Amino acid sequence: MEQKRRKFQGVLNILSFNRHFYVFGLGVLCLLFLSHYLVSWPPLLFWIIVAAFLYGLIMPLLVSAYVYDFSGYYDLHWMNELVKEQEKADMIVNINAGFDETSFIIKRKFPQSDVKAFDFYNARQHTEPAIKRARKVSLVYPDTQQVASNSLPLKDCTVDIVFLLSAAHEIRSHEEKILFLKECHRLCKPGGKVVMVEHLRDFSNFLAFSVGFTHFFSRAVWKKAFERAGFVSIRETKFTPFMSIFECTP
Repeated sequence: MEQKRRKFQGVLNILSFNRHFYVFGLGVLCLLFLSHYLVSWPPLLFWIIVAAFLYGLIMPLLVSAYVYDFSGYYDLHWMNELVKEQEKADMIVNINAGFDETSFIIKRKFPQSDVKAFDFYNARQHTEPAIKRARKVSLVYPDTQQVASNSLPLKDCTVDIVFLLSAAHEIRSHEEKILFLKECHRLCKPGGKVVMVEHLRDFSNFLAFSVGFTHFFSRAVWKKAFERAGFVSIRETKFTPFMSIFECTP
């Protein structure tokens, strides 16, 4: 059963799922301040290092609050430009990486559609600690199917929309990404589409997440993967400076 999102749930999720990072960062800060009393640090250098660590800890939370709690991301109003009211979507597939915050919301937005949820999480291949923690608290959409990223259990040309919402970057291997997107391509009807939302490995996300932006992939990497998977139209629009929406059609 769907639950209403709490205030600042996006930030709380980031803190909870990535707590190892914050514990490590706070530990380093404590060591820095301890060393300040034991070692003669140049004052300017000391405060530059402290400021850099604080920036790395606080900025991702501020950006996450903006993107996930205040931008309307989970209202799905941004989908109105991608799926017009006159378009009929009989079959929708929403694919996640073990943490599903959107299938219930998609079903509410498209009540007449058959919405299926697939989870491609594989503990051996997708090893991020944050995913493992997220799975423990994720609500499970009814009849969610555990799938392999290279084998989606539907017939060819049966799906109107495949949603990949902040999930596909968990596939770290480029070749696995291509095989996965080929499967998404296979499912799409001639007039169907894949809608993917992702942070990118770009300057905006570097400012937001510092070295953490390497967890994401560049625009060029995604474009090449979609092209190799057989998509002929790849259109990108920005949803906030930190997220991109890719609309890809066969």
